[in-house]
Amino acid sequence: MIGPSKGGLSLPLRDLWDYRELVYFLTWRDIKVRYKQTAMGVAWAFLQPFATMLIFSVFFGRLAKVPSDGIPYALFCYTALVPWMFFANSLTQASNSLLGNTRLITKVFFPRLAIPVSAVFAAVVDLMLTFVSLIGLALYYRVTPRVETFVFVPLFAAIAIVTALGVGLWFSALNVRYRDVQYALPFVTQCWMFATPIAYPSSLLSEPWRTVYSLNPMAGVVEGFRWALLHTGPAPGAMLAVSTTTAIVVLIGGARYFRKMEKTFADVI
Repeated sequence: MIGPSKGGLSLPLRDLWDYRELVYFLTWRDIKVRYKQTAMGVAWAFLQPFATMLIFSVFFGRLAKVPSDGIPYALFCYTALVPWMFFANSLTQASNSLLGNTRLITKVFFPRLAIPVSAVFAAVVDLMLTFVSLIGLALYYRVTPRVETFVFVPLFAAIAIVTALGVGLWFSALNVRYRDVQYALPFVTQCWMFATPIAYPSSLLSEPWRTVYSLNPMAGVVEGFRWALLHTGPAPGAMLAVSTTTAIVVLIGGARYFRKMEKTFADVI
């Protein structure tokens, strides 16, 4: 039975689970379409963060002499770029996912939440591929991750996924009504990148500003990756707590706003 939704406060989690096969096939479709008829194929997943790492290493590492907590700057930067590139790509894909599935939305009933969720899940494949290259780069620089910190990597990856999904839900719902979003999104992503400690360490900030800075969820993710893989300083406990809380709040808010707006998707899109 197809019935009306109960408002913006109810989340269709059970419906999403019932349509889990649809989420799987949408995810698999996005993965295949992304690299279809490309000369380099999945190599693009490695090329983007690697090229950015080279640029940052020249301008920030060599010319600006930005500190890197005693870690080779290329490795320091690449460790941050791996989760960041996942976030940026998944945010872009999720934000434009509803517009890319206009015919599906207007003709077939299914939980609309499945579309941005599958877009983020498809980007997880790129994250796993680039993470393998990160381990290789760490071994090249003779930096061996410790087991006691390495086990926390999935936690930081999960925070990145939650953040990407939460922000993606906000932007995907807004993008249906306001097409300005697709033009503003690259600018927002670029500003967010420089507001995240990718080219520089967050240790440049003293407390309490460092904790305030971690209201940016990706700041906690980046510093968590560096701590877990490169042993940079003590565990980012306060940073992690603030970033995790912010990511969860963004996800809940984005899901509720998406739920509230999805009633109008078929009419407006």
